[in-house]
Parts: sequence; C-alpha cells; structure tokens
Amino acid sequence: MLYWITQQLAGRITGLHVFSYLTFRAILATASALGLSLIIGPTMIARLSRYQIGQVVRDDGPASHLPKAGTPTMGGALILTTTLVSTMLWAELSNRLVWTVLGVTFAFGFIGFYDDYLKLVVRNAKGLAPRWKYLWQSVAGLAAAATLYFTATEPAETTLFLPIVKNFHVPLPAFVFIAIAYLMIVGMSNAVNLTDGLDGLAIMPATLVASALGIFAYASGNVVFAHYLQIPDIRGAGELLIFCAALAGAGLGFLWFNAYPAQVFMGDIGALAIGAAIGVLAVIVRQELVVLVMGGLFVLETASVILQVASFKLTGKRIFKMAPLHHHFELKGWAEPKVIVRFWIISLLLVLAGLATLKLR
Repeated sequence: MLYWITQQLAGRITGLHVFSYLTFRAILATASALGLSLIIGPTMIARLSRYQIGQVVRDDGPASHLPKAGTPTMGGALILTTTLVSTMLWAELSNRLVWTVLGVTFAFGFIGFYDDYLKLVVRNAKGLAPRWKYLWQSVAGLAAAATLYFTATEPAETTLFLPIVKNFHVPLPAFVFIAIAYLMIVGMSNAVNLTDGLDGLAIMPATLVASALGIFAYASGNVVFAHYLQIPDIRGAGELLIFCAALAGAGLGFLWFNAYPAQVFMGDIGALAIGAAIGVLAVIVRQELVVLVMGGLFVLETASVILQVASFKLTGKRIFKMAPLHHHFELKGWAEPKVIVRFWIISLLLVLAGLATLKLR
C-alpha cells in the first residue's frame, strides 16, 4: 500500500525512488512489524487475560511447567496481524507469490485458531480432533501445492534442485511436485507446532529460518545473483523478502513477550501458520532440502516424537524420558532457559550451514 503510493509519487518528489529497493523496504517491513508488535502486544495480552484464554498444562509433563497454567495463549494472532500489516504496507501487491504465501499462512493460522478456540474457550481438552485437523491441513496444503504448480510461469519453478550439486536439475511431473510441496508445507507446520513447548523455543529458530529464506528469495529473484550463485532464477521471488522480513520482525516482537518467563504463548494459531509459511517459502525458492537443514531443530523435535511412539508400540520401551526432545533434556535436569538457549545456538549453526550452500556449488 505505502509502496504503491511512493511509486506513484516518485516522479514528483525527490528521494522516493529509494522505496523501489527491496532491501530498503525489507528493513521497513521488519521495523514496522517489530514496532507494531511492541505497541499492540500489551493490549492483546491483557485482552486474552481478561477473557481467561490461558494455557492448559499437562499434569504428566515436567513439574516446572505447572506454574505456567493460565498464561495467556493464542499470542500467535499478534504475529499474524503484524506480519500481514507490514507485508501489505511494503510489498508489491500485484505479485502472485506474495498472495500465495499469505494465503497459506492464514489458512493454517485459521486451523490453529479453531483448535485453540476449542481448547481454551469451549474448554474441549482435546481441541480439534486430529483427523479433522490433518484433513484441513491437507486440503490447504494440496491447494497451495497445486496452485504453485499450475500457475508456474517458468520451468525452474517446478524443477528439483539439489544443494551443492551444481548441475542437478530434474523437471518434476505434477503429482511429484505436488506431493513434495504438500509434505513440506504440512510437515513443517506440524514440526514447528511440536517444537513450541518452551518459552521462546520455537519463535527464535523460526525467525532465523525466515530471515535466511528471505536471503534465498532475494537472490533467486535477482537474475544476476541467481546466475552467479547458480541457484534457480524465480521471477518475482525477490518480493518474498518483504514477507520474510515482516515475519522476522513480528517474531522478534513476539519474543519480547514470549521470552522466559513468558507473558504469552503462541498457540496453534501461530505455530501452524509459521511452519506452513516456512514450508511454502522453501518450495517457491526451490530449497526444500536446504530448509530441512536450516530447520533441523524442527526436524529433530519431530523425529523424537516419531521414534518415541514407534519404540513404545514395538518394544514397550521409551527412547527418551519424554518427547518432544526439549522435554527429555528438562527431565534430565537442564533448566528451561538453558534448554532454550542451547537449542537456539544449534538452530543458528544449522541456518548458517544452510546459507553456506549458496556458495558451495
């Protein structure tokens, strides 16, 4: 919106041409989302508290979590609101990829909102039944995957690329592309949701991954950079830098209130939406495997749950003291802040490893 206004006035007012630069608008998107979060965050938290939309703590989890009962939840609405506003302000709104990412993010956000609503407002302890949650995630994921395939304008948008391997590029048939995109979107959505179990644990890695994806999007959308770095040249992908920057700013703003001890929790409305956004961004910039590295913390958390369930059903024994993985370390005696910060450090290293593939070709 503001980007469009500055473009209309650029020929009349000196200096407005600076808004045509993606990097400048990305800075503004980050600052806008962060600033809005800090401004409206206290009001939103107070309102959630007033309506008694508070966290329900499992009695079979770590004892240190019991005092968290009643902490305002559904704070992910703050992330979605500020991300949307900042993206609408600074992105080029004629870009189809921007609308695709926004559509996926808010579709999964609505699914998470309904699940949170059932748990916290209706007081249905189970929330949205897993089969229904997975059904609607599948509908949204398949719709997004099909949209990306059938609206693609260049072969690179539906071609499989491998990091580090310079000349590997295989055009994908529709069913293979849609299957991969579906798994990335739905899988990453649930992976972030599983990781969101401690104060600030999920949002910081998500912010790091989103920021890194912004770099990939910027490079992929620039013909010169894409050819130099030998990555897919995706027309229009550069504009996704604005969304990634807005999401990063919103994430940092949310972390202000979610840092230990948390004043508010993200809830499914935030975790499902952020994970889906990461997944669809990875598909668009054709970096699915790289995102599995950068989001390795989410992958590990998910794998710990799968291994725990499989082991218990097959052998009657548990591999971990408790899954997801962060609870295992809590029960081993690590203080919650130590688990959080150490997982952040691991996430940072994984993101740097993913970024390094830009030059390792």
